[in-house]
Amino acid sequence: MTLDLEQASTLLDRTFRGALFDMDGTLIDSTPAVIRSWTQLASEMGSTTRFEGGGHGRPARELLASVLPADQVEAALARVTELELADTDGVIALPGAGELLAGLPEHAWTIVTSCTLRLAEVRIAAAGIPRPDRFVTFDDVTKGKPDPEPFLTGAERLGVPATECVAFEDAPAGLEAARAAGCVTIAMVGTHAGAELDADIVLESLEQLEVERVPDGFRLSLTL
Repeated sequence: MTLDLEQASTLLDRTFRGALFDMDGTLIDSTPAVIRSWTQLASEMGSTTRFEGGGHGRPARELLASVLPADQVEAALARVTELELADTDGVIALPGAGELLAGLPEHAWTIVTSCTLRLAEVRIAAAGIPRPDRFVTFDDVTKGKPDPEPFLTGAERLGVPATECVAFEDAPAGLEAARAAGCVTIAMVGTHAGAELDADIVLESLEQLEVERVPDGFRLSLTL
C-alpha cells in the first residue's frame, strides 16, 4: 500500500490523550466465526437473504431490521447472538494488537464496538487481548455506528475530548462515526479494501505503528 509519508508524518507528529479501538477486524479477527454464525442463521430461517457476513461494522439489530420483517427481528437477533456467543473457534488477536495496547499509557485507551457486552467479553477472552476497565458496546448507546455517539461515549469514558483521540477502525461505518466525533482516524485494511476506507491514514497492520509515551499522553510513529 502506498502512503503519503509527508502527510502521515505531519499527522502522527502530534500528542494524543486517548485511543479508541474498534474490536472485530481491528484488534481481533473474528471473521470466520461471524460468517459461520450468520450463514447458519440464514440457513435456519430458510432465507435467501444475504446478511453480508454479519454486516461488518453495523449493529446486528440494525442489520436484521434492514432485511427482515419487523416481527422476525427479535427472534433472529436472539438466535444469531446465541450462535456467536458459542463460536469462538479461530478468534485471534491481529498482528501487532497486543504490542500496541501494551505500549499505550494505562487508562488511555478503550474499545468501541458495535457488538453487545456479552459478545465483546467472550471475544476479548478468546483472543487474549487486554480487557479495558471501561469500554463501549452497543448496549451503552442509543445510536450505533455510523452515528458518532459510540466514539463520543468512548472519549467521555476516558475523560478526554474526542478531538484529542485517535480512532482505529476497519469499516466505513465506523470511520464515518469516528470522523463525525472529531477523532483522527486510522483505518486497517482487512474486512475492506483500502480504497473503501476514508481515513487520515490507511494501514495494512498495527505492526506498522510504534508508541512513544510523553508527559501529556502519547505519540504515534510509522515503522515503514
